[in-house]
Amino acid sequence: MSFTIDIEVNNIAEALSELELKKTSALEICGSKIENYAADLAPVGTPESTGIPGYKGGSLRSTIRHEMEDSDTVAIKAGGIHGIYRDVNYAVYVEMGTRKMKAQPYLRPAVENHLSEIKDIIESELKG
Repeated sequence: MSFTIDIEVNNIAEALSELELKKTSALEICGSKIENYAADLAPVGTPESTGIPGYKGGSLRSTIRHEMEDSDTVAIKAGGIHGIYRDVNYAVYVEMGTRKMKAQPYLRPAVENHLSEIKDIIESELKG
């Protein structure tokens, strides 16, 4: 016994375009949230921690941002020249540590501590 099923799909291009927009929206929302979480977790130097009287920290925190790298990838970045601050080239050393300095992760926990929220955002955007 054999049979055939004919399915007519109308507006497939429109449906795919809408799905792409929803995916981009989900990635943007997730990127923005993770950026904020990372900024909250990033350590800020103080006069006491640096030994520099009058030191005002926050350079690293101010360089944290998210960027769409392509249609499937949002990147959370820190360091580099961003905003009013000069090159913050030590971002990776703060995150990973060095042989002389203990790691102070702020990027990885910003994602790992919010995985269920990220999943919910993606599901909500794709269903909505």
